[in-house]
Amino acid sequence: MSDWLITYTLGGEGYFETDGTEKRVRDGDVALLKPGTPHRYGTPKGETWHFVWAHFSGGFMDASLLPLGALTIVQIEQNAMKDRVYDAFHRILSDSRERGAYWHELCLGALREILMLLAKQQTSGYDPRIEETLYLLAQRMQETVRVEELAHNIGLSASRLSHLFKENTGESIVEALNRMRIKQAALLLAHTNRNATEAAQDVGFQNYNHFTRQFRKYIGMTPSEFGQSVRSKEK
Repeated sequence: MSDWLITYTLGGEGYFETDGTEKRVRDGDVALLKPGTPHRYGTPKGETWHFVWAHFSGGFMDASLLPLGALTIVQIEQNAMKDRVYDAFHRILSDSRERGAYWHELCLGALREILMLLAKQQTSGYDPRIEETLYLLAQRMQETVRVEELAHNIGLSASRLSHLFKENTGESIVEALNRMRIKQAALLLAHTNRNATEAAQDVGFQNYNHFTRQFRKYIGMTPSEFGQSVRSKEK
C-alpha cells in the first residue's frame, strides 16, 4: 500500500504477517503498518477479531509521531487511554461518513490525537497505572478524592498504589493533587475575574487557610500577592 494503515483491536484476536513473521494483536493493541510494506493481515482460524482501522497519508502527519519500523504494535494499558483512543476512532468514522465541512481536517486531528497518545505513553517513563492515576486526579480535581477509591479503579491496594505513585513521581497522591489544584487556581486568578476564595472553591479546596498554605508552597507567594503581581504586569 502507498499509505499508512492503523488498526485498534477492541476484542478477539488478529494477526499481521510481515517478512515471514506473524505477530498477533489483541484487546488494546494499536498496530501501525508503514507504506510500501509487503504484508498479510486477518483473523486466525477459529477466532474473531473486532477492530477499527483507517488509512492515511504520512504527508499530513508530523514525522516524529510516526514509527520507523515496518510494523509497530503498541499495547495500551490504561483504561482511560483506551477510551480516548476509541473515542478518537469513533470521531474519524463519523466525520468520514458524514463528509461535512472540514471533515478531512477533523479526521486528521483525531488521528494526530491517537498518535500523540501513543507517543505520550512511550515517552512518559511512568508505570501505566500511575499515568492512569494522574489522569483520574485531573478529571476529579474538584471532588474529594479517596486513595482507596482510586486504588480500586486502578486495580491495586491503597498501600501499593501509594508506594508505586511515590516511587514513580517523587510525591504522594495528595501532594500531586494539591499541585494540580494550585496550578489551576493560579490560572484562574491570572486569566479570569475570580477572586482567591472563588478560585479555591473552583479547584476543590474547602478550607481557605489550607488553600493559602498550599498556594505559598507551590507558587512562592500568597494568592493576594500573586494577584497583585499579575495586575502590576498588566499596567
